[in-house]
Amino acid sequence: MVTAIGEIVGLSSTPCWKRIRRMERDGYITRKVALVDPDKLGLKVSAFVMLQCEAHSEQILALLSQRVSELPEILEFYRMAGDIDDMLRIVLPDIGAFEAFRRRLAEVVPLKDLSVRFINATLGQTTALPIALHRYA
Repeated sequence: MVTAIGEIVGLSSTPCWKRIRRMERDGYITRKVALVDPDKLGLKVSAFVMLQCEAHSEQILALLSQRVSELPEILEFYRMAGDIDDMLRIVLPDIGAFEAFRRRLAEVVPLKDLSVRFINATLGQTTALPIALHRYA
């Protein structure tokens, strides 16, 4: 991998590896992951879940943040501005699993509203950031 990256950026392996290590140390690279096909794991359903909380105290928001990390179905968790408070991206084995997930989520904090948008097809997806828009020194 380091050799391939080095070829792209015009560095040999050792300087490229040192640059990557520096980017990790400086917090540009926060972690390394492997992307896995959810279908092969039996996770056939993806959805966005939008939440409105009944209360908005710092205590409620902290509790929600902590407890949401305990639900393995949640891949992403965003605090939003506008008419919804939080948005989650989830994966589930099937539609039937959503109701059990919804009940567990409702036990975390009192919700004013929960709406869901099931994903029919993924037309584009990337984890790559447009680093060409930022120059790393």
